[in-house]
Amino acid sequence: MNGITTDGATAPDTTGSPLMTACPTCSAPPADGTDQLLDALRASESRFRAAFADAGIGMALIDSTDRVIEANPALAAMIGREVSELVRTHIHDIIEAEDTPRRLYRELVRGERDRLRMEKRLKHREGRTVLSKVTLSLIRDGAGRPMYTLAMVEDITEQRRLWDRLKYQALHDPLTRLPNRALFFERLDAACLRADEHAGPAVQTLRRPANGTGAGTGVSTGTGSGINTGSSAGTGTNGRADGNGGRPATTVRATTVRATTPAAGERQPNGRRVGLCYLDLDGFAAINETLGHHIGDQLLVAVAARLEIGFARGEGRLVARLGGDEFAVLVADSEGNEQLTALAGRLVAALQKPFEVAGHQLVVTASVGVVERPVEGTTPTDLVKDADSTLYWSKADGRARWTLYDPDRGAHQLTRQLLTTALRPALERGEFSVEYQPLVGLADGVVHGAEALVRWRHPRYGTLSPDRFIPLAEESGAIVPLGKWVLEESCRQARRWLMEFPDTETFVSVNLAARQIWDSDVVADVAQALESSGLPARLLQLEITESALLGPGGRPLQALQALADMGVRIAIDDFGTGYSNLAYLSRLPVHVLKLDGTFIEGFRDPVPGRPGQGSRRTEADEQIVRAMVQLAHALGLTVTAEGIESAAQAERLRLTGCDTAQGWYFARPGEAALVADILRGTRAGEARP
Repeated sequence: MNGITTDGATAPDTTGSPLMTACPTCSAPPADGTDQLLDALRASESRFRAAFADAGIGMALIDSTDRVIEANPALAAMIGREVSELVRTHIHDIIEAEDTPRRLYRELVRGERDRLRMEKRLKHREGRTVLSKVTLSLIRDGAGRPMYTLAMVEDITEQRRLWDRLKYQALHDPLTRLPNRALFFERLDAACLRADEHAGPAVQTLRRPANGTGAGTGVSTGTGSGINTGSSAGTGTNGRADGNGGRPATTVRATTVRATTPAAGERQPNGRRVGLCYLDLDGFAAINETLGHHIGDQLLVAVAARLEIGFARGEGRLVARLGGDEFAVLVADSEGNEQLTALAGRLVAALQKPFEVAGHQLVVTASVGVVERPVEGTTPTDLVKDADSTLYWSKADGRARWTLYDPDRGAHQLTRQLLTTALRPALERGEFSVEYQPLVGLADGVVHGAEALVRWRHPRYGTLSPDRFIPLAEESGAIVPLGKWVLEESCRQARRWLMEFPDTETFVSVNLAARQIWDSDVVADVAQALESSGLPARLLQLEITESALLGPGGRPLQALQALADMGVRIAIDDFGTGYSNLAYLSRLPVHVLKLDGTFIEGFRDPVPGRPGQGSRRTEADEQIVRAMVQLAHALGLTVTAEGIESAAQAERLRLTGCDTAQGWYFARPGEAALVADILRGTRAGEARP
């Protein structure tokens, strides 16, 4: 059987011999091959009609006036019509007209392009919309002029619904059905665009589809946009992601903390702003642990519903679950601090009301961190970071309240974080040093020992006192290697004093952190420090606070007993400010009580002009100190007072029977040479500034 080639020239017959089907010059059929050519054309047309009629996708032939010449059954069934109804129907009665696709289609009809692909909405007879992918191909005549348009239409309604469901699931929390972290950051990114980059409204959140499908979705010209494949950071159940660490809730209060300057909270001309309330449920972990995670899940759903109903209304508002029991309310184009703090107050109040969950009446509160600022100069990352920090300021300040971001407090927190990170490397680089403050006998004025005080010679912040970094070291665990280094360095120095002044037997007093007892073998560390330095155990005193002594399991007591058995002196630091459990004094291997400086303040001279009040305080403090000294002496302990700043204080303490003291009156903390200079004299007073 002969065929026609796509270029209209010749085609071989079944025997393989060529058959002239058209004149190569004028394209007219040759006189002696007309019958064969007509047969081939009929066969070709028959094959085309069979393919056209039986195709699984809709097809239509359209003339230059945009009317359907012929349509196949698949297209008719797709829009609920008969084939005969479609003939001579205008294409726009079938396909919704849109400006951009219409312009592209006219270009195709004029012959300016050969093919066009787009996604279009078809009008079904029942009034519903059929989503389709349309491919339009131009058919030209022998001279290359446009004749007809062939439309091939594929029904993608179910595919699009599946796409919408997947997109919804990717951008919404499966438990609460609120927008999730991915959609939250998408909206936050849009809200934080610079004014000159903001070409249109922020991306709108998808409405919750009925029966789990998209209620209405748009199609695009061209190939369409891709689905956002970012996965949700939230979890289907509340799991164990309790942001408050299971701490119990407290009395509900909403308080205001220091805000930025009023100018910073006012809307600036032509300046877009953005606000964020970042909230976490207080005591949520306790509900999980006592009632179970299934109750916790239901509580989260109830909280989400209350937040969505009360706070998701309004232009540019978004309520999202970020994971665990953390939620966020985003306010695009905010109006200033007052708007956000008022919103935060309503959030705190709304969540104070009890929740009825599975027969339980549950009461939870929320801590809220508030950040509001101009879009210019900020980033989504900075906004969320500052909101998260402010949230935990609310928890630290008492919970059940909101806190507005304070740049000064934020800078302080950043400094703390930088110091925490640099602690261990600083120890390796040798940035720490030890200073010593003499411990002087009040009866004889002789230096009996010295307290070791660590200093950090920070390359950026200068010399830092212990109160700047010791709490950070205890939180991070860096206190263990740092404390061991201070212990070893102090023992070596005390050994040098002993070698230079063998008759004085000056001891060194080293502070011992509670974490050193729990996280390390402190007994072994002390034994190693004494052995490597050659210092006798009787010349080492370890200071430990009352709170560290009261840990569970008896471990501190066992360690202290082992140290005392080695001959090390044990001192209770800041005595009288902690639990002050006197029963411990009869059981602990303690040698010294160190009175906190607050007791010594009353030993100063009476306040001028108010002799009565000053005298009463002085008398009361003296009686308290005298009683503690007598108790200590009755138990065979010695007493040391801290913070002595004047001769009058020193004399009054001496009269109470206090044994030793330290403070600026005798000497400020200094290098080891300071203690050596004092030991070379006969009285500690010679070293006073």
